Amino acid sequence: MAVTVDLDVVAAPAEAPAPSRAAIRARRTWDATWPKILAIAIVILAWQIVVWSHWKDEFLIPSPFTVFDHLWRDRGDMAASGWVTLERGIQGFIVAVFIGGILGIAVARVPVLRAAIGSMITGLQTMPSVAWVPLAVILFRQGTGTVLFVVVLGAAPSIANGIINGIDNVPPLLLRAGRVLGARGVNSLRYVVIPAALPSVVGGLKQGWSYAWRSLLAAELIAQLPGHLGIGQQLNYAQARADYIGIFEAMIVILVIGILVDSLVFGTADRAIRRRYGLIDAAAT
Repeated sequence: MAVTVDLDVVAAPAEAPAPSRAAIRARRTWDATWPKILAIAIVILAWQIVVWSHWKDEFLIPSPFTVFDHLWRDRGDMAASGWVTLERGIQGFIVAVFIGGILGIAVARVPVLRAAIGSMITGLQTMPSVAWVPLAVILFRQGTGTVLFVVVLGAAPSIANGIINGIDNVPPLLLRAGRVLGARGVNSLRYVVIPAALPSVVGGLKQGWSYAWRSLLAAELIAQLPGHLGIGQQLNYAQARADYIGIFEAMIVILVIGILVDSLVFGTADRAIRRRYGLIDAAAT
């Protein structure tokens, strides 16, 4: 006996509702956050295992929970010191961007300058930042100028090299297309070269900030700076007082600031630029 099915009676399966914009944003945030949380948990566990192993006395390597407890109680002073250091770093980094940007563009566009100082920029980039501190103290004594000098010399060469590499790798086809459309001289630099080199420029800025941050901490550790103590000075004084918990506190603040600046500033800028240039799938991020 044949069985007939009325297709009008069979209901079509209901489609799943599309996730809301808030749900998508929350999912992306969680996907970006949980690996960091896992990494932090692994580091804390490894730290605690070292304490349990009694490799060193606990007053030399305190438990992470002891350090976190002191850090919470000292959060006001540590936050103020971290902010002072961050302000110094931002000031020096802005000056380094200005100097490194002009230098990088000039070297990339003028063959004589490239032949004269191109390799010198790389040599300056390889100089340890701590080596500049004694000279900075001689030139500027104990003051803000010392910090700016060290930070600029630490960051500007890296920024300049990033710009030079970015300009060198601009496809010649873009340059020819720009000339056909009338973009020459300054207009070519503004509308063709710099936009095309922007991903490499952002990479140079990111690397420049890392050099600036390390240079700043080196200056604060060695030089006697006026005003409120920076986080590097807090680290130096904790070492002088044999305050091992204070040493770990300062190191955690330094690490946290570095991670936040990299993620919130340079990471966001890098993702936005790569998405705009079609280097990553906008639907997947």
